[in-house]
Formats: sequence, C-alpha cells, structure tokens
Amino acid sequence: MDGDMAGKTDLTADFKQLKVQKLSREGSLSLHVADQLEALIVNGGIGVGEKLPTENGLCDAFGVSRTVIREAITHLKSLGLVETRRGVGTTVLRSTTVEAMPAKRISPTTVEDILHVLELRLNLEPAAAALAAERHDEQDRRILEDKHAAFLEARAAKSQARVEDYEFHYAIAVATKNPFFKVFYEQLSQGVIPRAKLMSIEIDTAATDKYLARVEEEHTYILEAILTRDPEAAREMMYQHLNRARIMYAKYQEA
Repeated sequence: MDGDMAGKTDLTADFKQLKVQKLSREGSLSLHVADQLEALIVNGGIGVGEKLPTENGLCDAFGVSRTVIREAITHLKSLGLVETRRGVGTTVLRSTTVEAMPAKRISPTTVEDILHVLELRLNLEPAAAALAAERHDEQDRRILEDKHAAFLEARAAKSQARVEDYEFHYAIAVATKNPFFKVFYEQLSQGVIPRAKLMSIEIDTAATDKYLARVEEEHTYILEAILTRDPEAAREMMYQHLNRARIMYAKYQEA
C-alpha cells in the first residue's frame, strides 16, 4: 500500500544503511522514487554492478506499492541506468544516464507537431486509462490482450510497430465506453504515435529497438493496471508513459 508517512527511514542491509524518504501522496510517487534512486546511483551510493533491493524491499523502504516501484524502475531503465533480468533482479549498469532516442535528429516542425499531440494526449489519455480500468468488459479484455501481444510480435520482428502501438491505445479508448474518446483516436489515426511522423532517413534503427523495448514494458504496466481494475494505477502509468515521451522528444528542440 502507498505510504502516507513523511520523514526518513534507514534502508535494509541491501541499501547499506543509505537513507531515502518515505513519500506522501503529493505529486507523482513513481517519479519521487525514481529521482531518489537515480541520485543514489549517480552519486555512487549504489555502485555499478550492484543489485537494487527486491521489489518488496523497495516497497518497505519508500512506503509505496509495487506498482509505484515498477514504474520507477521503468524510468531508471529509460535512462539506461539499470537492467532487470528474470531470476537475477535489477542491476546497476552505469552511473550516468543514457537516453534511447528513436532518431538522431528530427526537423523542428515535426518536433513541434509531435509535442503538440503529446500535450493533448497527456490531458486525455490518463483519464481514458482510468475509465478503461473501471469499465472494460470481457471483450475489451480480450482485445487489449490481443493488441498488446501484436505489439510484442511486431517488435520481435524488428518492426517500428506503429500500427500495433496505435491499436493498443485505440483499444483503451474503446474500453472507456465513452464514444468521444474513440472518435478522438479515429480522427487523429496513427498520427497520435510520434514515430509515425518520422521519415525513414531520420530513424536510428539500433536506438529504436531499445526505445521500443521501453515502450513495450510501459504498455505491459498500463495493461496490468487496467485489467486488475486499478484506475489510479492505470492513470499514473499512462501519464508516465506519455510524459516520458514528451520529455524525450523535447530534447530534440535543444539539439
């Protein structure tokens, strides 16, 4: 369960007596957790090659749920700081951040267009995910699972998975049972997916594979939250998914 206590707590032996702050409900809990873990890694508190504590250990240390911890770890992965392997746990890869970006450069006009669409999506889709968690029926469940599986297959085949990405988000819109969310997605079509706006000569194939691996994991957490009928987790996961994309594409404006 999410913790409401403030203050500091000694970590378990896995954390070598380092300290983190337990969290209140203000702001994004997962980002607060990720920020503290990132600081520990960057500052050398948790060294390269060392493992993070288990999910349960992190839940106890921060006073938050497993969902929050998973999203925080996903954020650290997006920065290239850690990797998670089944049966091994989460290991620190490096002490400096490395962002996987799908293109080496993007035209200013395209970047502006992408950011405008993401701004719109950030104000609509977290709510859609929450409604889908509350309202989806068995048919929606099957469709959501099928669309997620199709994305995984497309990525495994080294595809850009643009259509599959769109169809997963569209299925969430349909599951809200609000026809206007569905119409929103139908009108924008695949243009809601940032990669759909990139020209083939702009795409960095090697980096895109890593980028899509992160998208796959984020989709998995969104789907899990919806299917377990957890609207707040679904809202948070969708927000983090889209906000991470917004932050990443905004970096092209700085180049």
